[in-house]
Amino acid sequence: MSETTEAANASEIQTETPVESAAGQAQEPPASFVKLAMRNMVAKGAKSLKHFALTSMGLLAVLVGLAYLTKP
Repeated sequence: MSETTEAANASEIQTETPVESAAGQAQEPPASFVKLAMRNMVAKGAKSLKHFALTSMGLLAVLVGLAYLTKP
């Protein structure tokens, strides 16, 4: 069973080098996870920006709260 899992994992690994087709022309490699995430973020537009802003404000609030609680 582990041989099958290893073979499946090996086939899912994406390479950054172009793949040559039968005609000898280089094709684009599969998109990386970063490119897919950026494309998804652009597609969702305002929703992504709103979530980013909320996360930033939440993190800032936690840091300010910790600074206030731990001051001498």
